Amino acid sequence: MSRSGAPTLSVGDASGLNVAVVAASWNEQVMRGLLDGALRALREAGVTAPPVLRVPGSFELPVAAARVARDGADAVVALGVVVRGGTPHFDYVCSAATHGLTSVAVDTGVPVGFGVLTCDTMEQALDRAGLPGSREDKGYEAAQAALATALALRDASGGGSLREQRPTSPTGRRTP
Repeated sequence: MSRSGAPTLSVGDASGLNVAVVAASWNEQVMRGLLDGALRALREAGVTAPPVLRVPGSFELPVAAARVARDGADAVVALGVVVRGGTPHFDYVCSAATHGLTSVAVDTGVPVGFGVLTCDTMEQALDRAGLPGSREDKGYEAAQAALATALALRDASGGGSLREQRPTSPTGRRTP
């Protein structure tokens, strides 16, 4: 596992942000660690009681992320885990989740923190889940990335809520 080049993020006060968490349910032990880490990062930044939307698996994360982004979230934290098996299913799910979450961020302008573990073994997943004995806490990191990006976008636009800054269509409706 390489941490070479990883940034040290310092997230300031994010208490004014509306952040939602979407989390898969497969591999409950790993998901518990990812979710705990993400919620801890959000609390430390002043985001209290974020909504948590649980979906069956990582394949379903993009549609859930799109919904909360369109419903007014300033940032989304997406959490899941896919462990390689003996079929191509792993490749399809990883690709769909990655491309889908990227599309949500680009299409809506809402940052999506990518906390989807794509691992060859369960041991790799456990080592990244933020559990006692884990070497990394990818849930925490995904939440920090979502917050840092949302704050950077807000600052680049002169402050205020990101929802207020989204452009409107010619009909006056806010665009996603």
